[in-house]
Amino acid sequence: MTASDLYIPPKPLSLWSVVALARVMWKGDGNLLELLPAAAYHFDVGNLGYSRRSTVLFNQPEAVREIMRDADGVFPKSDLMVSALEHLIGDSIFVTDGERWKRQRAMIDPAFSHMRISHAFGAMKAAVDDHLTILREKADAGEAFSLDLAMSHLTADIICRTVFSTPLQSGVAVDVFEDFTLFERSAVQVDVMRLIFKPAWSDIPQPPEVLAACERIRRHLGTLVDSHLDDPGAFDDIASSVISARDQETGEPFSREALIDQLGVFFLAGHETTASALTWAFYILADQPQWLSHLREEIAAVVGDAPVTFEHTRQLPLTKAFFKETLRLYPPITFMPRVALREATVAGRRLRKGALVMIAPWTLHRNGKWWSDPHAFRPERFLPENEDALIQGAYIPFGQGPHTCVGAGFAQTESVLILAELVRQFDWLLSPGQTVRPAARMTTRPADQVMLHVRHLAA
Repeated sequence: MTASDLYIPPKPLSLWSVVALARVMWKGDGNLLELLPAAAYHFDVGNLGYSRRSTVLFNQPEAVREIMRDADGVFPKSDLMVSALEHLIGDSIFVTDGERWKRQRAMIDPAFSHMRISHAFGAMKAAVDDHLTILREKADAGEAFSLDLAMSHLTADIICRTVFSTPLQSGVAVDVFEDFTLFERSAVQVDVMRLIFKPAWSDIPQPPEVLAACERIRRHLGTLVDSHLDDPGAFDDIASSVISARDQETGEPFSREALIDQLGVFFLAGHETTASALTWAFYILADQPQWLSHLREEIAAVVGDAPVTFEHTRQLPLTKAFFKETLRLYPPITFMPRVALREATVAGRRLRKGALVMIAPWTLHRNGKWWSDPHAFRPERFLPENEDALIQGAYIPFGQGPHTCVGAGFAQTESVLILAELVRQFDWLLSPGQTVRPAARMTTRPADQVMLHVRHLAA
């Protein structure tokens, strides 16, 4: 394959630091991807501009591993991230660290057994089958629709069935999508002025619209929690396991608000991140339709006309590689910020107390030192015969260390199932006149919703 044959999907235009900062401040949309200077894709360790608190980006796999493992408890989750998320998921395992995180994790560990694929696959398949019906109706009508909303609805339905044993009502799905979108666009973890001029651990007030969106999302989650609290013996799912959990020291259960916190993490991490990746996967399929043919050939050879089973999802190496390469170029969690509680040294770089220690899967996955043609879409990197050549620690779409996403296997199987079922039944066609660019908010999303339509395959 020559350089001219390579497909480069949408990425930000890399500029000098000062120009990049001016662009972000002029646009005012808080898209931190466009704040990244060109150098951020090449260095091992470097400063991201200049700010009162110091922001240091690490692209060196061993240094990233040291920070994420955090054996001495020096690098907890960033105060910026905690402040942005606390109104949505409270004091949950997604934002806590240290002993508090360990106690919470011990309480909810039994619930993770429900994320075993053998336990969850039936719920996944039922949600996908229902979504196929929706897509057939859209294909019959020739109706354009939001790819972002469609993927959010589907993955939210899957996680709702898995966590709460109930399908997600379509009206609730739309409400949750719109509120998450508002939250991502407005949450001030991406307030560039505060990032530059405020010291660490400054008070970060949230805009009223963010607080209102968080309240609405938590109200929907509270309704689902109450259905279980009202009849605790009627369910065998993630929610019932978390409800029955007890603190090993005090014997106390989670309060209702704490249940919404913890189950909100399952809901947030279980649907929003996967929806982000699938949005990019189907955008690429619509933009590069030859990949529809490649994947269909594999799916037809393995599955035929039968329903896709769990075993089938393990026998589709090209489809899995396609999804892994999508995760490389568009990791759902764009940045994983930490903060230095005290002075420390990592990879020879001295960090002062309060420094923002930035782990960015986005730049790590696109660093030319670890990846050939780093911005090009090349799924063959992840075929079984090529994976031994990958640099260990240079690919972290699900995090690393003790906080590695426990739902990684769940998300990958779910995504391969969705790709297999939707690819073999429809052509995916982009609506004309769109400019698609990635934006880093809570997840890596298109800056504007991607509109497309689907068409039935010819018999």
